[in-house]
Amino acid sequence: QDSSDDIRKVQRREKNRIAAQKSRLRQTHKADTLHLESEDLERQNAALRREIKQLTEEMKHFASMLSSHEPLCSILTSPPPPPEVLYATHSFHQPHISSPRFQH
Repeated sequence: QDSSDDIRKVQRREKNRIAAQKSRLRQTHKADTLHLESEDLERQNAALRREIKQLTEEMKHFASMLSSHEPLCSILTSPPPPPEVLYATHSFHQPHISSPRFQH
């Protein structure tokens, strides 16, 4: 009886040792995966920050160009042409565009 209990104890300990080892391996694998994912996200974040900086600089450049152009722009300073000039009739019939975007 004692001998069979001892054998079961040894088997249970061995099984528990193997389970604990597998658990530690899973934890290590998960930590490694999270570390790699974190590094990848850091790289993506840095790339996006560089892109934001570049786009911000580009926006400033275009805003500056627009500011310097506005005082000289004849389209902005002259009155709009009459509608009959904008919508001159053609020799062919073309249906009107009904989208609100194209109506003035």
